[in-house]
Amino acid sequence: MEKEHQIFGIRAIIEAIQAGKEVDKVFIQKEISGELMKDLMKVMKRANINFSYVPVEKLNRLTPNNHQGAVATISPIGFIDLEHLVESTIASGAKPLFLILDQISDARNFGAIIRTAECTGVNGIIVQKAGSAPVNGDTVKTSAGAVFNVPICKVEHIKDAIFYLQGSGIKTIAATEKTDQNIYDLALNEPVAIIMGSEDRGINPSVLKIVDEKAKLPMFGSIGSLNVSVACGAFLYETVRQRS
Repeated sequence: MEKEHQIFGIRAIIEAIQAGKEVDKVFIQKEISGELMKDLMKVMKRANINFSYVPVEKLNRLTPNNHQGAVATISPIGFIDLEHLVESTIASGAKPLFLILDQISDARNFGAIIRTAECTGVNGIIVQKAGSAPVNGDTVKTSAGAVFNVPICKVEHIKDAIFYLQGSGIKTIAATEKTDQNIYDLALNEPVAIIMGSEDRGINPSVLKIVDEKAKLPMFGSIGSLNVSVACGAFLYETVRQRS
């Protein structure tokens, strides 16, 4: 973790959150207690900050400094409001193409997806605050800097974002093997948002129930699935092909 992308110390983390810094995640030492830690927990809960309990050895690897049992990762980018993203994209005259990532948790996959999104003209990426990969050094490196060019929204709930997009005239398409419909049979030359699921579970079943379309990629080998960043690239480039 780059030093400029981390904050250590309970009080410093509390002040960063209260100042509106883009805190991606807080690592807290297991079995630690105290009044200041209780204050941190309250502040994180109010701000809906992701956190996890870890052994002190992990914190010591993250920083050699006196961390007091807490280290936070800070995003190197700012995040954009969903409504502003959708409204500005429509107002620009562009045919909207959005990408929704349903709790993709690997920073390198996230970075690779952002890089492909930038290359294919994606107008914005939507992720859920809880359970999503952070924007950290690995993300920036794997994206080849594209993370600074593609607007990213953080939302409380993916389903609410889908409902908002649908209400804005944008068709939502889930990339899933749980369908008979092939991606090449779908009309993508219209406003669309493509939804990619997490590396281990895919798209949440409750999300699949509300999307407009489901589509899969043809698979001919013995392996049942592709890496999510590779699958995402295939979906996005089919969209580019149909729009060209």
